[in-house]
Amino acid sequence: RRLNMVQTYLVSAPGVTARVRRIEENGNITRIYTEKTRISARTATEIEREITEEEYKRYLQSADPERMPIEKVRYAVPFGNHTAEIDVYPFWNDRAVLEIELTSEKEDCPLPDYLTVIREVTENKRYKNVNLAKCVPNDPIA
Repeated sequence: RRLNMVQTYLVSAPGVTARVRRIEENGNITRIYTEKTRISARTATEIEREITEEEYKRYLQSADPERMPIEKVRYAVPFGNHTAEIDVYPFWNDRAVLEIELTSEKEDCPLPDYLTVIREVTENKRYKNVNLAKCVPNDPIA
């Protein structure tokens, strides 16, 4: 699946990250509101719900002025019991970010053969979307 996304972070309470997403897939548009609370570098709880266009526009009025909206193309590729979510951003031409949601931090998840990991960034906060919305790292990938 190919999803075109615009992700906007909202002003939110300490310890909570709130955002809205506009997702276009095959000409259909969906809007999602999410609240995320980080538990560890690898784990977060998320509360998500689909919202109307009117709600989306209302939420945009509470956009965090310190963060730019993030645009990306997400490729959702099923493999085994998982989905590899590969995010490609317009501000990089030399990297993408892969995310796989696991059932626990201890779960082993071998990557598909067609993927090559250049650098592990799971615990690197600079590569979290909420931080990319503030500052895009352009350090060498190797």
